[in-house]
Amino acid sequence: MSTPLTTARYIDPAVFGRVAVLMGGTSAEREVSLDSGRNVLEALQARGVDAFAIDGIPALVDAIRAGASDPARRVDRVFNILHGNRGGGEDGVLQGLLDALAVPYTGPGVLGSALTMDKIRTKQVWMAEGLPTPRFVRLAAGADLSAAARSLGLPVFVKPSCEGSSVGVFRILGEADLAAAAQFAAGYNGELLMERMVQGAEYTVGILGDVALPSIRIEPAGDWYDYHAKYVADDTRYICPGLEGGEEAEIRELALAAFRAAGCSGWGRVDVMRDRELGFQLIEVNTAPGMTSHSLVPKAAARLGIDFPSLCWLILEQTIPVQTVADGGEGGVHA
Repeated sequence: MSTPLTTARYIDPAVFGRVAVLMGGTSAEREVSLDSGRNVLEALQARGVDAFAIDGIPALVDAIRAGASDPARRVDRVFNILHGNRGGGEDGVLQGLLDALAVPYTGPGVLGSALTMDKIRTKQVWMAEGLPTPRFVRLAAGADLSAAARSLGLPVFVKPSCEGSSVGVFRILGEADLAAAAQFAAGYNGELLMERMVQGAEYTVGILGDVALPSIRIEPAGDWYDYHAKYVADDTRYICPGLEGGEEAEIRELALAAFRAAGCSGWGRVDVMRDRELGFQLIEVNTAPGMTSHSLVPKAAARLGIDFPSLCWLILEQTIPVQTVADGGEGGVHA
């Protein structure tokens, strides 16, 4: 009989070996990652895991090389809590590196990580799968934001296709709001996504293996859920579960389908909005969600009775393949 992924398979921390908690890095989300990483490190160590901090991918490579010749310094697996790309750990580069080095890691693999870091391509996959997502326009460098806004119709959001944590996100309610977005676009060398603004409630659904956690309805005190509301403010309200009955089942099923369609496995978070006319609309996937005091996956897990150290343990367990009885059992010391 299979073990539910909300129940620990192991009780002995030695089964994990020596664990690098990878945080920080050089992406625009460095500070959030450091905050998340410190929390994860403390939680794992509190459960007896031989965990240590590593700041950034080059330092991790050095640690793996050092461990190859010194068993006492061996890196047996990586808890990846880097955020973003270009030095972050969510764009597939880190995953490909660790695959090549045969070091297990938390979160989705190369495909899911690379795809979901690109919001535009993720939405294209969802559309091909018949999953709902707001209308959008892809903006290459130098694109005319005013013309794009007219083609979609205001209000819209403008955001980098390959960033996270609300970095570089602009809420455009009228023509006057386009100036700030245009100024940002002029100095940004990547693609931008312009997306129709969903008029309705905002939700997020954490994913843990094959389980969609209870949804969370997000109610910021301000006009929208920006960087300040996510990581600084203490007046943002989080209602969990965000829905009831059939609607709660529907949003969890949709989030899990979106996660899988994007090639993801392991753990993550799917952001969803509920349009007043169109219903649920998929916004994006986060493959290394925040683990700060304001973060959402820990809030949803707590609703199921999973405290923060137990959540970190369950995420780390996913780096150990589940073996069937025919394969000789799970091995190690398990619950």
